[in-house]
Amino acid sequence: MNIENMEAFVYVIHFGSFNKAAEALFLSQPSVTARIQSLERELDCRLFDRLGKQAVLTEEGKRFLPYAQQILQTYQKGRQHVQQKRKLAGELRIGCTVSVAHYVVPELLPLLQEQYPDLHFKFTTGVTDELVGKVLSKEIDIGFVRSVAHPNLASVKFYEDPIRLHVYEGHPFVEKDDLTVEAIGSQPLVFFECGALDWQRVHRIFESLRQPPNVVIQTDNSEMAKKLVMKKAGICFLPSMCVRGEVAEGRLLPVHIPETAGISMQTNIVTAQGEHEDIVRALLRIGRKLNFGG
Repeated sequence: MNIENMEAFVYVIHFGSFNKAAEALFLSQPSVTARIQSLERELDCRLFDRLGKQAVLTEEGKRFLPYAQQILQTYQKGRQHVQQKRKLAGELRIGCTVSVAHYVVPELLPLLQEQYPDLHFKFTTGVTDELVGKVLSKEIDIGFVRSVAHPNLASVKFYEDPIRLHVYEGHPFVEKDDLTVEAIGSQPLVFFECGALDWQRVHRIFESLRQPPNVVIQTDNSEMAKKLVMKKAGICFLPSMCVRGEVAEGRLLPVHIPETAGISMQTNIVTAQGEHEDIVRALLRIGRKLNFGG
């Protein structure tokens, strides 16, 4: 049985007419009609009754429809799987935000290379909206982006990165267990933000203050922000991922503020629906092994 004939049958039902199905399949209307007629000969029954310009499913057509849809879905999944395996033999194009490029990829990539030694990797950095567009247009295969939802994308949480107040070694906040927002407001503050909605929650913790916080420096660069803190230019709210090394070495110290509990930045892995599922599973395993977001 010809898959193209079955595809024409399902498209006519989905779009409601032979003409619209022809446009979607980049065929002429007579070609779609010929494919339907060929399928009817194979099945030895009429699938449509022609009522003027309308095509109405016959009872035989209604009974055959779920089987045709299932066959097409199975075929498409198989084709995607074959194409995915073919792609894995060559190059995998990955898009990621700058923070993922700086703090995640250098730890993640060597472990991914161990599992896919024949695979070549090409990385592109950008903002979430730009990367989502590139996944949808097939310019990249996988995107590491902020949490998104789109009907044509598979999106799964990769890690959640808590945003905490960080101070330098010897800062008086290190010894305090009962810090208040007012105390933070009186300190020189280096304010880093990357435009994500999560940062609005950080802004809101200062709304109860009579005076605005003492923001001495604003930056959209996390590397700059954390180095300024280590140079004692101020204290700063930072995603935990970007300061893992400095915290482990004791050069930066996170301090607990009740008002910021639960504020975090989520990074998802996005792909076109049904594609690169093996790679995504491998990335999730590696993320758990590296304790990202912990």
